[in-house]
Amino acid sequence: MIGFQTLFYKEVLRFWKVATQTLTAPIVTAMLYLVIFGHVLEGRVEVYPGVGYTAFLIPGLVMMSILQNAFANTSSSLIQSKITGNLVFVMLPPLSHWELFNAYVLASVVRGFGVGAGVFVVTAWFAKLSFVAPWWILIFALLGAFMLGTMGLIAGIWAEKFDQLAAFQNFVIMPATFLSGVFYSIHSLPPMWQTVSHFNPFFYMIDGFRFGFFGQSDVNPLLSLSIVGAFTLLLAVIAVGMLKSGYKLRH
Repeated sequence: MIGFQTLFYKEVLRFWKVATQTLTAPIVTAMLYLVIFGHVLEGRVEVYPGVGYTAFLIPGLVMMSILQNAFANTSSSLIQSKITGNLVFVMLPPLSHWELFNAYVLASVVRGFGVGAGVFVVTAWFAKLSFVAPWWILIFALLGAFMLGTMGLIAGIWAEKFDQLAAFQNFVIMPATFLSGVFYSIHSLPPMWQTVSHFNPFFYMIDGFRFGFFGQSDVNPLLSLSIVGAFTLLLAVIAVGMLKSGYKLRH
């Protein structure tokens, strides 16, 4: 376990050393979203009966922050190691592919949870929140951070320069996040876009996470859990396979 513990500590220390950029900045961004959208739409939109728009928005922002920062942690770590050439010092020690996978992904879960907790603390003052099913909140937060950390690992392995990673983030992660129901219920969309939303795994993560707060959701949380779990397992198999083969890592 020494190799895993050392790499995990190195990855956590990497983002902690620049906490202003990796932790504080995402929290401020989420705060701005809440202030702007909450101010404009509070009292005008009621997504769930008896739930104000600001209260509805907070869980979405928390989950969005967890997902985006979990992805950013693994992807940025790997691409920086490739560009600077220090990836060799990670690949030379006798670390198994499982140790590499767990260290990178668990560090991304820590960062995602750190940002998510910070967003919750600074936004929870703006609305009264209930915690109908806290275990659902924890389960979807863990699965979401794990899944996006794994996706970031895949993107970091695949990308060979910052432009490729930026394209992955701008054309895959950002659209999937913003079109997942963070700011709205999919029932407010036209039928065609409702159908499209059901093919977005990010939608099920945010919808299930929000169910834990209000006991209300657009789809059954068990369905959301099964889809998110299956997608997470698929990504984990792909990521472990890439690490085991040394794809774009062992040149």
